[in-house]
Formats: sequence, structure tokens, C-alpha cells
Amino acid sequence: MEELILELKKQLIEVLNLEDMQPDDIDNDAPLFGEGLGLDSIDALELIVMMEKQYGIKIKDPAAGKDIFKSVAVMADYISRNRTK
Repeated sequence: MEELILELKKQLIEVLNLEDMQPDDIDNDAPLFGEGLGLDSIDALELIVMMEKQYGIKIKDPAAGKDIFKSVAVMADYISRNRTK
């Protein structure tokens, strides 16, 4: 799971153009939206596309995305249980 978490952090930095950030700067349990990384709805769309391309996971319900994208740890858990790639 630690490998997946590190991989996700690297992908977040790349896909969302989080310049000047390193994987260690992202807390596994910090909120991705709001007070944590401060991501917005455009970022959420980018995450949905990334999950589909990288892991074969399609998120059809935006409300489900809100739960899945709570933190890097929650994303990693969801991906490990639902990935097709």
C-alpha cells in the first residue's frame, strides 16, 4: 500500500501541476480539497481522468468521487480494491 500511496502522490503533483511540491509534502490523511491541498472542481475532473487512465477505474457518480478523494490514503484504499489495471 505504501508504494501505491507514493505513486499517487507523484501522480497528483504531475497531473495537477503542483509545482514546488514533493511527495513528502503531502500528508497521507490530509484532505485533498478545502483546507488540505486546496484542490477545486477542475482538479477533481483531472483526478477522475487519471484514475481511469492509470487504474481502469471509472467514477460515474460525482458524489462517490467526493468520498473517494478525501485523502491520498482513502484514494489508495479505493484503488487497491477496484483497479482493473
